Amino acid sequence: SQPVVGKLQWFGRVIGNHHLGIGAPREVDILKGVNMSFRTQAIGELRFDERMKGTGAQVHFEMSFTLTLKRAGWKMIYDPSIAVDHYPSQRFDEDQRHNFNDLALINLVHNETLILLEHLSPLRRIVFLFWSVLVGTRESLGICQWLRLFPEQGKLASKKLQASLEGRWLGYQQYKIQSLRFNMAKQHSGY
Repeated sequence: SQPVVGKLQWFGRVIGNHHLGIGAPREVDILKGVNMSFRTQAIGELRFDERMKGTGAQVHFEMSFTLTLKRAGWKMIYDPSIAVDHYPSQRFDEDQRHNFNDLALINLVHNETLILLEHLSPLRRIVFLFWSVLVGTRESLGICQWLRLFPEQGKLASKKLQASLEGRWLGYQQYKIQSLRFNMAKQHSGY
């Protein structure tokens, strides 16, 4: 049981815990895909982000969707009393849930990086990049997490760090390309 659910911390760490939430309904930053339902008016022309990597499940697609709606002024409400019977099915892509796959982790970290760089302020982007590379999380390793996990996992921890850093770099590159295109379009339109 966790009281904190669906929060984006100021430095870019995401706290999920959607399956462990307790307490009253409350506003959150991010909803999990299985917990999402929206007003048609809120969604409007918004579609799922096609830049998300992954051949089956595009991990973190819901982060992009909910942060975009939140930025547009909508509130995301998480209600832990609404139960979802979620029966995980077999996956037919690289992301096999409980087995490490470097491509699946690269895709996950790419998606997370791209989304957070788009939704954080300039200063918070810098802090996020430093924090994610130097510290990271249990899922998306940075150097400190690698040091913590290496005695137990050995080479596997090193593979996870390598995949995390590659995904971080690819997400950063995608963000920079997108920013460059936006700035060029803005210049050509006379703004």
